[in-house]
Amino acid sequence: MGFDEALSRIPEALKAEGFGVLTEIDVQQTLKKKLDVDFRRYRILGACNPPFAHRALQRSLDVGMLMPCNVIVYEDDEGRAVVSAVDPMQTLAAQGDAEMRPLAEAVQQKLRTVVDSL
Repeated sequence: MGFDEALSRIPEALKAEGFGVLTEIDVQQTLKKKLDVDFRRYRILGACNPPFAHRALQRSLDVGMLMPCNVIVYEDDEGRAVVSAVDPMQTLAAQGDAEMRPLAEAVQQKLRTVVDSL
């Protein structure tokens, strides 16, 4: 699918898995404004699942450094959308709390479902 269609479908796909979009960064626009350079269409969406975020923050306040979960969409050279999401299992390794593993696995599965649905 194209960039615009993917970008419009991501919020609903996230919502279906309990996430909302907290932030949206238009990388193309930012690079043009700040550096006057042209760049492909590229967005970073900061997604949050409040129940999971609450559970994680109850365990460790420092886990907030790893939030929100970023989902990216950009336009490849053929005009198709590429959608990817952060892997919470990888970011969990940076935090170093093994007891957070089940929570990270649950978030990982939900984000995989979102990306696969697109």
